[in-house]
Amino acid sequence: MADQGGSNHGIARTSRTRTEEQRQKDLERIKDYRALEDQVRDHAAKNDYSPDVFALTSKLLRLNPEYYTVWNIRRRCLISGLLSKPSPGSSPSKALPTSSPTATTTTSSAGFSSSLSTETPPAPESQTTGKSGTTAEEDEEQKQQNDQQVLQKELHFTIPLLLESPKCYWIWSYRLWILKQVIERLPVPVARQIWEEELGLTSKMLLRDQRNFHAWGYRRHVVEQLESPELEGKSLVESEFEFTTKKIEQNLSNFSAWHSRSKLIPRLLDERNADDEARKAFFEEELHKIGEAINVGPDDQSLWYYHQFLMLNLVNSVEHPTIAPAFTQEERVTYLRREIESIQELLEDYDDAKLIYEALFDYTLYLCQLQERKPNEQEEKDLKGWLGSLKKLDPMRSGRWADLERDFGLRK
Repeated sequence: MADQGGSNHGIARTSRTRTEEQRQKDLERIKDYRALEDQVRDHAAKNDYSPDVFALTSKLLRLNPEYYTVWNIRRRCLISGLLSKPSPGSSPSKALPTSSPTATTTTSSAGFSSSLSTETPPAPESQTTGKSGTTAEEDEEQKQQNDQQVLQKELHFTIPLLLESPKCYWIWSYRLWILKQVIERLPVPVARQIWEEELGLTSKMLLRDQRNFHAWGYRRHVVEQLESPELEGKSLVESEFEFTTKKIEQNLSNFSAWHSRSKLIPRLLDERNADDEARKAFFEEELHKIGEAINVGPDDQSLWYYHQFLMLNLVNSVEHPTIAPAFTQEERVTYLRREIESIQELLEDYDDAKLIYEALFDYTLYLCQLQERKPNEQEEKDLKGWLGSLKKLDPMRSGRWADLERDFGLRK
């Protein structure tokens, strides 16, 4: 369907016309796609999850990675034959304590070549397991080697799909399922290396798109697993905090990096065993960092999000993570007043920046909340003036501004 004008993220759309030849080619592709879809669904309806059906899902998912039903069929193909059947009571993480991660095949994040193997992973039955004279331990080792091969090929399979559709939920979800199989089926050293490579993959994905919130959320999950007892993990909070610093320095508008930073801080300070002085110094450093960023980009909502996070540490330490719980009431008021005054100075150069007025409005009310009082005469005048500016700058939200006027008794 041709684009119908308008714009997307500041890029003007252009109308496209198709020739009859192009239209016929499109119809042929649609016909082939539907035939392939019918094949997969017919096999699934018959509970046929053979390697041939597995190969058909590969073709279909390359055409449409958003097709979550086909991802589920692919899972069934794996657990119905391509992966080994777990032995009763077996524990892969303990089965082969001497297994070395250096014995792994090419890893899941070793490059982004789209020329990855497309062959169907061999079924367990095709492996030379269970031969006469082999021990149970040898059979178990052979199963794990097969599973490792299959699971790593699956991780490879999704990489080109992620490159084409980096915000497709179903690809990320499937990778997580594969990685859970890694934990359940492989020895800890091998499983841990694969998960560490997955962390490297998220770093590469975030180089391509620093604000991909799917990749950021996925990264947090990977870190959580790497820290877990299942993978004999230890805290990664310091390295992850440094990662957010790096991403913010590369792009101040990276909302996801600021968000992750805010989530890491309480734990970071706890693990550092930071005393009151260290916490105060940390708070002031973060306040200085975000203040400089706002001076550069006062229209950037991601910066104000993080600034508000710091301010809420002063006002409401019960509902929000506390950076410096030992601050006195006087210190909290001083910080808030200083920030309000600093933000007011921004209006001299940016009197059309809507977010400045919103921050001034919110923080003045925070100050009143902190001191358990109503706005004084000057503050009430300022609040009315800032709301007036917001009405002019953002008339589409006139209902919200009217509600604020009513709720705080600011009607003229």
